[in-house]
Amino acid sequence: MRAWALPLAVLPAVLPAAGTPTAAAGAPTAAARASTAAVAAPAGLRNRASAGTAPPCPNVPAPATRPPQPPPPADPAARAVGGATLATAGLAVPPSVPAPPAVTATSWVVADLDSGAVLGGCGPHEYGVPASVQKLLLAATMLPRLDPRREVTVTAEDLAIEPGSSAVGLAEGGRYRIETIWLGLLLKSGNEAANALARLGGGADGQAGGIRAMNEEARQLGALQTHAVTPSGLDGPGQFTSAYDLALIARACFADPAFRRYTATRTAEIPGQPALREKPFQIQNDNQLLDRYPGALGGKTGFTDLARHTYVGAAERNGRRLVVTLLGAEIPTQRGWQQGAALLDWGFGLPRDAAVGRLVRPGELTAASAAPTGTAPPSALAGGAGLHGAPAGGPAPWPRTGPLLGVGAVLVAGGAVLITRRRRHAVRASSGTTGQEW
Repeated sequence: MRAWALPLAVLPAVLPAAGTPTAAAGAPTAAARASTAAVAAPAGLRNRASAGTAPPCPNVPAPATRPPQPPPPADPAARAVGGATLATAGLAVPPSVPAPPAVTATSWVVADLDSGAVLGGCGPHEYGVPASVQKLLLAATMLPRLDPRREVTVTAEDLAIEPGSSAVGLAEGGRYRIETIWLGLLLKSGNEAANALARLGGGADGQAGGIRAMNEEARQLGALQTHAVTPSGLDGPGQFTSAYDLALIARACFADPAFRRYTATRTAEIPGQPALREKPFQIQNDNQLLDRYPGALGGKTGFTDLARHTYVGAAERNGRRLVVTLLGAEIPTQRGWQQGAALLDWGFGLPRDAAVGRLVRPGELTAASAAPTGTAPPSALAGGAGLHGAPAGGPAPWPRTGPLLGVGAVLVAGGAVLITRRRRHAVRASSGTTGQEW
């Protein structure tokens, strides 16, 4: 298997939709590299020591069941996004704060959804395999494109997923509202739902166009280490992300009121399809953070043999909204959501001005690369815009959204693939392995 080489500059070109992508032609100029790094780091963080001096991460990773695919070559420009302190394989935390909890995740990030401050991380820019948390990139890409009230037909192509992998139970030929498919994606991690949404939002190129759009969205968000090969997160050669990139993607998702409503939904009914003799059935949200962590807002679980356990979760406490992302976790004693909860507790315990970096704003890096002189626009450089509010002349922080809409059993359409798939979900729910591809 060839490793995927990320482009070394922030370029607007679209990566291939599937297979192992190739490196972009041409190396960036020194000015372009300096521009990207300057946009990435807040002024107070640019001169801190990076890589080699950071303490090791307090984790206890167990070996994966099979060796991971080779990661792309490290790109110093991509690793500097968000601040030089984040360019480490070790621990990045503010000075004189309590040590973070020891989790088994090989990389993680805790960030503020509103200010964009990165409170801490372990190997924030280390490459990892996403599993189903990649569905958040699909959501960030397709939610603005698809009318939730539109009724669509599920196709055989949509149901072409790996046998035994996570499915919500949509039926070939079934008619569903797009809103129903979103709930199937975010509550039950339905891989056939991911295929359908990518196809529907991919234009004339269908699912391939949807994957291409996902990669374009990742670049727009500044997630330079993310490359999608499948819309669902099922493993594919050259498919990678990082804990930092996931925080960018999650922030974009939680800025969307529809996503906030879907991800916080506990249960939904998938109505039957009389023409197909399919009865209605209920689905439950696989993210246990919602029921077991006060102030939980939602998120996404994931698992494949290659990725191991991955997790994204967000919560609100005392008017402060934090998100945690983790990759490559094992669960000998704590499941992914529990490790996320421990890191959220740690983050909420830090002072509001504690930070080791920041989440770049959508379009910030692409605006810098498009500047005629190859330098970042002043608004992107003004005191590290986006960290603890906007400086004079800089862009405002993302708007604080209104209260989360209460939702219970929602929805309007449904179907089923096979009764055995539904039973498989029930087995997973009882064994605590819900929300995973396998």
